[in-house]
Amino acid sequence: MHLVARPVSRMAGVVGAVRRWPVASQQRSRRNAMIASTALAQRRAERDEVAEFLAAHGRVGAWEAAGRAAHG
Repeated sequence: MHLVARPVSRMAGVVGAVRRWPVASQQRSRRNAMIASTALAQRRAERDEVAEFLAAHGRVGAWEAAGRAAHG
């Protein structure tokens, strides 16, 4: 009976891992998306801050030209 229990135990471990995989994968994906979203928000805030600084110092033209070139 001991010989039969081992393969069943291994199979249960494999089945458990397969069942947990989609949940773990989704959680990792959500975490990566949150990290990316945070990084993009920080970049956007920094870009807006630079634009405000340039506008306050009369250098809007060059910044707008660079923005248009980057976005087509």
